[in-house]
Amino acid sequence: MDVLRPALININGRIYRRNVTNDSKEEHYEEEEEEDVSYMGPPESEYLEEDEACDTKLIEQTDKGYRCAIEVPSVLYKYIIGKKGETRRRLESDTKTSISIPKQGVEGEIVITGSHKAAVSSAVTRVELLVESFRKKQPFTHFLSFPLSNPKIQEGFLTFKDEVLKQCSQDHGIEGSIFQNPAKLHMTIGTLALLNETEVRKACEHLQQCQNFIRDITEGNPLALEVTGIEYMNDDPAMVDVLYAKVNTKDKSDKLQLIADRLVEHFVSAGLMVREWDRVKLHGTVINTLFRKDSVEEAGGPGRQTMSEREAFDARNILKKFGAYRFGEFGLNTVLLSQRYSSDCTGYYTSAGSANFS
Repeated sequence: MDVLRPALININGRIYRRNVTNDSKEEHYEEEEEEDVSYMGPPESEYLEEDEACDTKLIEQTDKGYRCAIEVPSVLYKYIIGKKGETRRRLESDTKTSISIPKQGVEGEIVITGSHKAAVSSAVTRVELLVESFRKKQPFTHFLSFPLSNPKIQEGFLTFKDEVLKQCSQDHGIEGSIFQNPAKLHMTIGTLALLNETEVRKACEHLQQCQNFIRDITEGNPLALEVTGIEYMNDDPAMVDVLYAKVNTKDKSDKLQLIADRLVEHFVSAGLMVREWDRVKLHGTVINTLFRKDSVEEAGGPGRQTMSEREAFDARNILKKFGAYRFGEFGLNTVLLSQRYSSDCTGYYTSAGSANFS
């Protein structure tokens, strides 16, 4: 890390420096490295003035001092506890507070108590920094999607798959398992890490709030879409990992793109999504080498490959023969909050919430 240009975190208007510690004595919990995040603010003597107020949480005065309750998903408790409770003890010692954490797996509130309001405020800030830091490391659990699993598109996709396997199966890396499941054809708008049911409900509520601007854009009607043409992700058509179908509105408007970008803007502002790109790249994956079933599965082992094990395929013939392939047309009428690694009765991803166009 460049000590002159340290990584900074902005939490509720305060700027903190992130210090990644490599000391072998640093606490670990379940073999995961803990990061030390330091507040770049006033000197400690000033910071611990009794009239120091917590900006983000309500600190209540009690008969015995002060108290603040923080909602934290149970999956993140271990980062506040640390290995053998070392992180919690250090926080309590440094801030002269007591930190009560529910049992692992039990959703609830972390309660911080202390004799001085400023001490409780300090502890709250440090706990929030730990939560913010380790939340970013959690794999995504849900994603906003435009479903492409319309029967007409599914039929067109299955014909595409049959013809590619018939005409291009001799090309390197091309075989049936790398094709998308037709029931799960979709466009991903953005991903979310929702760590408990409360956060899932919050995301559903925000998606419902988006329904108003969606209907303003669509004028209360489904969007007529056409799925035509294929494209690849990287710069070498002979070594491809992902092939996707291009999706456009029939009237050539930017309504679909506008809805996607506005959704991301809303969820980023709500703190439920991290912005990855300036604009959403709308595409429907039809082939992905992550789907490839390896020889281990045939022997009864794990099924899907990891990123490092991916075997690319030669897409040159597919692009030449099917570059303008027409999958079909349909009317899109919904955006879904879809759950990763799930299926509903139709075979599509289980939906936690939705917003309709009409």
